[in-house]
Amino acid sequence: MNSKENIPTVPLSRFFKHSLEILKNPLPFHHQNFIEQGDVFRLKIGFKNSVVFVRDAAFAEYVLQKNQRNYTKSKIQTEDLVKYVGKGLLTSEGEHWKKQRKLIQPAFHKKQLENLLESLKNAILLEYDKITPNSEIDIFPILNDLAFQTVVKSLFSSAANQDDINRLQYITEQAQKMLVKELRQPYLGWWFNFSGEIKKHIDLTNEARLILKRIVNERKAANEKQHDLLDMLLDAKYEDGNSMEEEQLIDEILILFTAGHETTSNALTFTTQLLALHPEWQDKIYKERLVLKESSDDLMDLVTKSKVCQQVLEEAMRLYPPAYFIDRVNIKPDSFNGLDFEAGSNLLFSVYEIHRHPKLWDKPDDFLPERFSEGSRKFSSQYFPFGAGPRKCIGNNFAMFEMIIAVSELVSNYKISSTFETIDITPLITLKPKNAFLKFEKRN
Repeated sequence: MNSKENIPTVPLSRFFKHSLEILKNPLPFHHQNFIEQGDVFRLKIGFKNSVVFVRDAAFAEYVLQKNQRNYTKSKIQTEDLVKYVGKGLLTSEGEHWKKQRKLIQPAFHKKQLENLLESLKNAILLEYDKITPNSEIDIFPILNDLAFQTVVKSLFSSAANQDDINRLQYITEQAQKMLVKELRQPYLGWWFNFSGEIKKHIDLTNEARLILKRIVNERKAANEKQHDLLDMLLDAKYEDGNSMEEEQLIDEILILFTAGHETTSNALTFTTQLLALHPEWQDKIYKERLVLKESSDDLMDLVTKSKVCQQVLEEAMRLYPPAYFIDRVNIKPDSFNGLDFEAGSNLLFSVYEIHRHPKLWDKPDDFLPERFSEGSRKFSSQYFPFGAGPRKCIGNNFAMFEMIIAVSELVSNYKISSTFETIDITPLITLKPKNAFLKFEKRN
C-alpha cells in the first residue's frame, strides 16, 4: 500500500504560498482544501513529510474505536509534550497507558465526582467576584482562572496556598505557550535549544514538580482524608497492590492541569459568547434553574437535570470544539473507503470540520442547541468534543459538571450582552477564543 498513490494531494508549493496565513489561522486553508479535494486529502509540508487531513466522521470512528489498536498518538503528544508534563494518561501509550487508565478511572466516576461539586461551585463563585458589572470586559482571563482554580481545588482541597496555585498556573501556561512555538516554528528548533528557551521552560516544569511533591508529602504526613482527587490518586492501587510511585503521580497531576483547564476555559468562553449573541437561550437556562432550585438544592440534581444548559454547552462544543484536531499514526498499513495508508502515515482528524460537515448536520453553522434535545448520544458517530473510543477524555464528566455549574451560576446572576456579531478564534494547540469582550448586567 502506498498512501501517495490514491489520496488527493495538495502540493508543497501551495503550502508555502499560504504559509503566513496558516501561521495565523490554518482553518480557512484546510477548509478550502476539503472543499476542493474531498473529505480526505494529503498536504505536503516538506520534501519528504506530509500530513493526511480528514473530515470523514466514519473514518474517525474507525481509527478511534473500531481499529484503534493499529493507531497511536503522534510525536507531538508522545514526545514533544512529555518533556513538560511527563508520561501521564494524555502522553503515554501501550501497556503503560492501559495500566494508568485502569488505575485512575474510578476517581472520575460520577459517584466520586459528587464529593467535589461543592468545592467546584465555591471556586467558580469566587472567580465571578472579579466580574465588573455594566462595563465591557474580556471574560476569557476570568474563565481561564476559574478553570484552573476548579482543577486545583478538586485535586488539593485547601492544601495548596494561593502563591503555589498562582505559580503552578503560570508555569503550566508558559509550558503550553512554548510548545505552541515549537510546533508552529519547527525551523527554529535549533534556536530554541541554543538560546536556552527550552531549558528555561523545563526548569520551570521542574519547579512545578517540586511544589507538587511538597503538597503531596504534606498530605501524606497529615494522615487526614480530604476526599479530593489527590486522596483518590494516593489510595489507588494497581493489581499487584502497589500504589503509584511519586514521579508518576506528579506526571498525572501535571496532565490534569494541562488537559483540564485550558480546554474547559475555552469551551466556557465560547459558550458565554454564544449566549450573549442568543439571549433567548439565557432566558431558557435561567427559567430552568429557577424550576430546579424550587424542587432541590442538591448540586448533583442540578448538574444531571440541567438539560437546557447541557444542550447549550454541547452545541457550543460542536461549533467550537476546544480539541479541534485529533492526531493518529497507523502502526501497520491500512485501508479505508478505497484509500490506502502506508504504515507511519500522519493522520489529522479535523473535529472542527466534522462538527460542521453539511452532510452530517442540519444548518451546520447555526447555533441550534435544540438539536441536542435528546442528548448527544444520538450523534456519537459524528460528535467528538472529548474524543472517542478507549482514549476518550477521562475527565469528560468532570468537565461537563463543572461547566454546567459555571454557566448556570453565571446566567442566574447576570444578563450577558455583546457588541460583536461574529466570534473570533485563535487556533493553537487548542481552539482558543479571541476578543471575548462582553457586558454583564446584574439580575435583580
